[in-house]
Amino acid sequence: MKGLIVSAPASGSGKTTVTLGLIAALRARGLVVQPFKSGPDYIDPAFHRAAAGRESYNLDSWAMTRAQIAHLVGGSGPADIAVAEGSMGLFDGVARAGGCGNGASADVAALTGWPVVLVIDAKGQAQSAAAVALGFREMRADVALAGVVLNRVASARHEALMRLAFDALAIPVLGVLPREAGIELPERHLGLVQAREHAGLQALLDRAGAAAMRHLDLDAIIAAARGGIAAEPFRHLPPPAERIALAQDDAFSFVYPHLVAGWRAAGATILPFSPLADQAPDDSAGACWLPGGYPELHAGALAAAGRFRDGLRRFAETRPVHGECGGYMAMGAGLVDAQGTRHQMAGLLGLETSYEKRRMHLGYRRAAPLDGLYRQPLAGHEFHYATILAQPDAPLARVADANGDAVPETGSQRGLASGSFFHLIGEAP
Repeated sequence: MKGLIVSAPASGSGKTTVTLGLIAALRARGLVVQPFKSGPDYIDPAFHRAAAGRESYNLDSWAMTRAQIAHLVGGSGPADIAVAEGSMGLFDGVARAGGCGNGASADVAALTGWPVVLVIDAKGQAQSAAAVALGFREMRADVALAGVVLNRVASARHEALMRLAFDALAIPVLGVLPREAGIELPERHLGLVQAREHAGLQALLDRAGAAAMRHLDLDAIIAAARGGIAAEPFRHLPPPAERIALAQDDAFSFVYPHLVAGWRAAGATILPFSPLADQAPDDSAGACWLPGGYPELHAGALAAAGRFRDGLRRFAETRPVHGECGGYMAMGAGLVDAQGTRHQMAGLLGLETSYEKRRMHLGYRRAAPLDGLYRQPLAGHEFHYATILAQPDAPLARVADANGDAVPETGSQRGLASGSFFHLIGEAP
């Protein structure tokens, strides 16, 4: 599958809006677009899915093997073009590689052969933007630069100055987005607001697609698509049970599509339920999985969800229940919100967390489980702002960061209940 990677020199340059606009515009032309996201991100792929009408899969060179990336790309189904959104800056990754790469979007570009469309925030610069692009073109011989999209351009004169510099370097300008394009996405502390929470999502996608059709050279972008990688055999993590009760709502939506797809491919049945709607896990399930999300924004509703809490407790008496990050906090004894109010949680674990004084925890993680649903070495990441007030139960795993240094967020286990701030990506490379 030929494709392109939309990347940038830094976060906040406009990658997501350009990616969404490009997907919408290509789809309006009748092309089948397969979206991907480089790195460990839950928010952007949900927007990709809404724009493309098909699942967006994460590709991660630190946490995944070449075989897994090839499996996700080559096995994602027939499509006319792949559009992958990068994370952070194109070459940004961990200081020391722990897997098959350092997690940079450039690794995915090199592995797939997809050229890079570099989105440059032109605010506050003119010809200097060409020097930035030149450095990105020359940084790695195995990463090709298809051209640039200039974002937040102030005027026709501003555009003309930049085009002269790029023409001199033979770097194609694939599009110029004016500063008033009106397609910015709302944000909060973990990044963008979730796609499922965006009341005007379709209108935003329509605006982004219209802006892309007006301001991007779609013919040149399509012609620049290259590369592709054939599917390779890959063994997914086995499902935790034949029937899995999976929490899915605005408080619990952060589960990787490739993980669920792997469970389904192994024959598992997924049984969604909503804690916010006060639903208990399906009693026919053999395991319950509470993904991450934003329980701190819905702590009052969760505290009032008696049927959910009682059903979860009964379930955990005979079958395993596991929570990731937000799900882990919901399984704990209590959660203190940003205003300092403590809310009762399910009480399967003794964990107490607080958002009254936020502290960011971010980075790749390797886990050596001591108990729980999986016992093999695992790769994943941690991203939350919760402060741990108490974590009294037995540790679930030995957890280390990308440099191999131990971290205190070991997770917890008590009986058949387990949880961790660790977001599972897959078996460690």
